[in-house]
Amino acid sequence: MTRQWLRVSVLSALCVSGLLAVSVLGLIFGTADIPWRDAFGYLWADLVGGVVTAADAADYRIVVDSRLPRVLSGALVGAGLSTVGLVVQAMVRNALADPYVLGISSGASVGATAVLLFGVFAGAGVYALPSAAFVGALAATAIVFAIARSPGGLTPLRLVLTGTALGYGFSALTTVLVFLAPAGDAARSVMFWLLGSLAATSWRTAGLMAAVVLMGLVVVAGLARQLNALAMGDEVSASLGLRASRFRMLLFVVAALMTGVMVSVCGAIGFVGLVVPHVARLLVGADHRRLVVVTPLIGAVFLVTADLLARTVIPPQELPLGAITAAVGVPVFLLLMRRRGTEAG
Repeated sequence: MTRQWLRVSVLSALCVSGLLAVSVLGLIFGTADIPWRDAFGYLWADLVGGVVTAADAADYRIVVDSRLPRVLSGALVGAGLSTVGLVVQAMVRNALADPYVLGISSGASVGATAVLLFGVFAGAGVYALPSAAFVGALAATAIVFAIARSPGGLTPLRLVLTGTALGYGFSALTTVLVFLAPAGDAARSVMFWLLGSLAATSWRTAGLMAAVVLMGLVVVAGLARQLNALAMGDEVSASLGLRASRFRMLLFVVAALMTGVMVSVCGAIGFVGLVVPHVARLLVGADHRRLVVVTPLIGAVFLVTADLLARTVIPPQELPLGAITAAVGVPVFLLLMRRRGTEAG
């Protein structure tokens, strides 16, 4: 085993240990005060089919049906967003890119806003919000894809410019919908959703995200060598037998599907896809074969920790998750940028 892969193994073990630690804290702490012994007792009862008394039924439901799927969802979303950020940065060869630079989250926001303010898709019941957000994300993806595509295929510059321009356009449309809202309270719900939250997660949404995110991680891991070639430029990719335009289209579809599902459930959570890949590169280098192992683990630890802080900083209020990730992500990103600037002279 080389020194770099030994480092990857050690980091992976540390990340898994850290993820288990913050996950346990996420099960114990929250708005409701539940002793840790009782929390573990409820989990054990759920695993082995034990008996829970009627007096403990409410706390049991909080731990098993609310906190546990929420922690799992946080780990999945953190791993997924950070991996999509890694893919997008390689796809457009821009270190400042993240899953939202392509306008996908803005499209999802339009769909979610239409549900929250005007009751669109009301017939879908509890599935209305994720359905509308997912449709909005896919529609934005299709529009960006159609406009950015040229006779020469998809190029990084056209993707970034098209995604950025349409992202502003979708954001403006969301603002107009909020302005036209018939009820003022609904606008507050929209703003909270736009800043991201795991409060609406359940076993149903966790299962959906697990299927999509894990499938995406497997696909990206299998494309690590091609990502290395793409990151070196289209001409180098062509010399290695990789058709950059077609490969970029495949990555675009994978990134859009993963982002659309996650945003439809959790809202727009920023800075995970931007900052985590930079941290991973700092730790294991620029080789995507190592990055696809470390990046999702760091992202999972980061988002589960951020969600724990969002729930516990000012109880019983819950802070928007995007505010926590921004409070951590902005200084970390500026520090990394300053360090890289210093290294570059």
